[in-house]
Amino acid sequence: MESLVQYLLTCSDGINREYASLCAIFIQNCATVDWEVKMAHEDADLFAEIGARLAISRSEIGVSQAAMAEAIGVSHRAYHSYEKGKRGIPVEALVKLQSRYEVDVAWLLLGMKSIRAGHDFDALKEIETSLDQYLVSAGIKIKSEKRGAIVARWYESHVKGREVTDDEVHTWIEFARE
Repeated sequence: MESLVQYLLTCSDGINREYASLCAIFIQNCATVDWEVKMAHEDADLFAEIGARLAISRSEIGVSQAAMAEAIGVSHRAYHSYEKGKRGIPVEALVKLQSRYEVDVAWLLLGMKSIRAGHDFDALKEIETSLDQYLVSAGIKIKSEKRGAIVARWYESHVKGREVTDDEVHTWIEFARE
């Protein structure tokens, strides 16, 4: 694309040069729009992942969306959009979540990426396999980022030595479904 822009800018006559300049600007803007669309798509995936983990955390805490919204100082509508992955959750709200409910913000933001070397990768693999087998046998389809949120929560519970019940996993799956 850069060579096309260079070519257009080197046209010889004045009329063609003006036209070429407009074409070059158009091409550069298209490249910017493509990049922005790609970034918007990546942001949407990230927001969906965080939203799924946020819904799981709220479920574990045992509060409604309205109560959670009030606790972190946002409107119910805003909070709902965080869980649905439509908006990113503000830092201030994350701090309030951590201080009020002791939510693991690293897990909330990073999910599986918060797992460090030295962790029990065999247990992680077993958790993923168990979840996938259940989803297939029950005919349930969920997006990969939401599946990742469930696996990450399950693994985090394992690391903390807390047994996860089937009911908890089923609840997480319900929160992750569309």
